[in-house]
Amino acid sequence: MALSEFDRELIAATQSGLPLVARPYEAVGAMLGVGGDVVRERLGQMLAEGLIRRIGAVPNHYRLGYLANGMTVWDVADERVDELGERVGALAGVSHCYRRPRELPLWPYNLFAMLHGRSREEVEHQAARIRALLGEACRGGEILYSSAILKKTGLRLSPHEG
Repeated sequence: MALSEFDRELIAATQSGLPLVARPYEAVGAMLGVGGDVVRERLGQMLAEGLIRRIGAVPNHYRLGYLANGMTVWDVADERVDELGERVGALAGVSHCYRRPRELPLWPYNLFAMLHGRSREEVEHQAARIRALLGEACRGGEILYSSAILKKTGLRLSPHEG
């Protein structure tokens, strides 16, 4: 799908994040010479069209005091993974949860849930809650701790697109 000139300007104005002000859509609109309602409406259309996946806050967990970040990986019975994944994703402390294909024989895990805690002990406690929720449908799991801070970015236009 081709981007309009306004789409390009909107992406350029928001690719580093929305302004941290009380009315961010209005602030972006002021930069682009349109009202905040136009910005909000076009971003909503871009979501509906699949041009962007989501609009949301991306917190820096480290600056918030969450120093232990662990991706939990689970080997869950295929016939229950969707149902149980929904329940895991709704737990406090789970920032995102998703299903992935197994890569047998080396990687038996099909359910992933990212946990954040102030310590590894806190993450391990959260993982124990997930294991209990999964019950007999869980055949194994691990916690993979972050070893580096990765910069998260939003939609970017490549130089030849901008």
